[in-house]
Amino acid sequence: MTQILTPRLRLRRARIEDAGPLLEVFRDPEAMRYWSTPPHAGLEETRRFVQAMVEAPGDVSDDFVIEREGRVVGKAGCWRLPEVGYILHPDLWGQGLAREAMQAVIGRMFEVLRLPALTADVDPRNARSLGLLSRLGFRETGRAARTCRVGDEWCDSVYLRLDARAGAPSS
Repeated sequence: MTQILTPRLRLRRARIEDAGPLLEVFRDPEAMRYWSTPPHAGLEETRRFVQAMVEAPGDVSDDFVIEREGRVVGKAGCWRLPEVGYILHPDLWGQGLAREAMQAVIGRMFEVLRLPALTADVDPRNARSLGLLSRLGFRETGRAARTCRVGDEWCDSVYLRLDARAGAPSS
């Protein structure tokens, strides 16, 4: 089983039984504010999300569940290669854990999968995510209006890219 260990985290492949713990993240309105779907209404919705992670072919996706001290607290990786995505329970925000997880993911994508670049699509109102990606070396490549409808709200996009030769900062 593929896993990545960092000083404080274990990133591993998703299992169906992760749906329960991940529901704690995916039903949280603050965590889901800039996600591509509204907060999950119940376990079945999260179970379908996790099932898609489990069943995704390796040439399409390279995604991980994030564990901290044995507790499932989020996910990070490329949900669709080469686009990165991540989410972390808000109780753990501000501790550098998303950065730690993404540094590990970026390293894997460039060193193991040998991707030439990674991309991200971020809601321009999500200053925290834009700041994190900038610190990781991602640079803006463009913007577009009304790219995604989440519930009744249209959202815009900021597109970012990180080339393999740029890599990610180590600290």
